[in-house]
Amino acid sequence: MDRPLPKRRRRKRPSISRLVRQLPSLFRLVLDLMRDSRVPGFDRLLFAAIVAYVLSPWDLVPDWLGVFGLTDDFYLVGLALKRLVTAAGPDLLLEHWRGSPKALGYMIESIERVGSMLPRRIRRVLRGTVFAP
Repeated sequence: MDRPLPKRRRRKRPSISRLVRQLPSLFRLVLDLMRDSRVPGFDRLLFAAIVAYVLSPWDLVPDWLGVFGLTDDFYLVGLALKRLVTAAGPDLLLEHWRGSPKALGYMIESIERVGSMLPRRIRRVLRGTVFAP
């Protein structure tokens, strides 16, 4: 007698609306990490500098290019956020995070995926800017 093969389980990802609902928790996390002296000063300064760059009118990829112009900004913030979160470490993240731990992982993963819309050369330049030795 043949048994039906078990269905492969897909990794369940939260919907966009669930991630958007977690944005206030993400903003609070970033503010708390920026104020926490246990996070290396260079990483806090780098994140602040990148936010200032994103808010400034000067841009590597002009915003008038539509989605590409905004994507480099999101990707750069995502890279800086990843560096800030990595420097903070899991203990500090859990101490400051007010949402679901799973949601935090999905948010960081989603921000990184935004960069896949950019050409490889631009991604390389932006990664080199944030993760330079």
